[in-house]
Amino acid sequence: MARTAAVIPAGATPSGVTPARTEAVLSRLQLLVTRKLDGLLQGDYVGLLPGPGSEAGESREYLPGDDVRRMDWPVTARTTLPHVRRTVADRELETWLAIDLSASLDFGTARMLKRDLVVAAAAAMTHLTVRGGNRVGAVIGTGDPARGAGIVRMPARPGRKEAQALMRAVARTGTRPGRSDLGALIDALNRPPRRRGVAVVISDFLAPPPQWGRPLRKLAVRHDVLAVEVVDPRELELPDVGVLAVVDPETGQLHEVQTADPRLRRRYAEAAAAQRAEIAHELRAAGAAHLRLRTDSDWLLDIVRFVAGQRHARTRGTVRAPRPAWVEGGAR
Repeated sequence: MARTAAVIPAGATPSGVTPARTEAVLSRLQLLVTRKLDGLLQGDYVGLLPGPGSEAGESREYLPGDDVRRMDWPVTARTTLPHVRRTVADRELETWLAIDLSASLDFGTARMLKRDLVVAAAAAMTHLTVRGGNRVGAVIGTGDPARGAGIVRMPARPGRKEAQALMRAVARTGTRPGRSDLGALIDALNRPPRRRGVAVVISDFLAPPPQWGRPLRKLAVRHDVLAVEVVDPRELELPDVGVLAVVDPETGQLHEVQTADPRLRRRYAEAAAAQRAEIAHELRAAGAAHLRLRTDSDWLLDIVRFVAGQRHARTRGTVRAPRPAWVEGGAR
């Protein structure tokens, strides 16, 4: 699908800014994330790991979808009702972010570029990790390895200063032309093998699903996976603005499209809907939690709603194990 070159609206975070501008943007972003997330996700901190931990907790009655391996047989025998043993989430966790900063992310027609939304989502996920004293690392994809752009790896470290240094490196990462290999980026989280933790993949997922589906399923075998899909409204439907020149930032191909044709706009919307449905299907097949963020909406509120929904589903037992809920507890 072709993407137009984007104009950065007033107030948005521009890509490729100076170091001083980067520091100012990241400081404001950290303050915004901290205030809103800590203000809207109140509660006792349990742990960032969305799945069950290793420390035994209380028992509760069995609900459809619970993992039978967590059956509490002594309590079941005493009460004659099936019970499962709850587990307390691990305290020291390791979260890895796979951040796609390929050329297709340098596009946006609403409040910000998709690239800026990727950086903002990475900042939010980093904050959710380090507030509990956990470690966070990242692998960053910037373009086609055949053209010299590879994968940048940032080691996992605890602490807010280290998290800020990681976000500074992400914000300053440049984009190179060419198609990126999202599958290779995700596969970078599988090597070397690590103990069970959390993996967050942030991308527009415009690469063909067969390219990244298998590495994602492999990643979900060992880790709890959250897929953050970044979308711009013009990728879902075309406006009626006459002849529109569009360019694919990954290939440089230029096309002129007559958007006044209602049949063309309808076919475009149908193809875009089918594409997003295929992406959602592949993510579900991999067992990943799916969060969609749009450049024309309040991304922080969308994250809060997602976290609250996952916590509610976990409480009611409607999230099937080992399918993860992103956060089980709020701010400490």
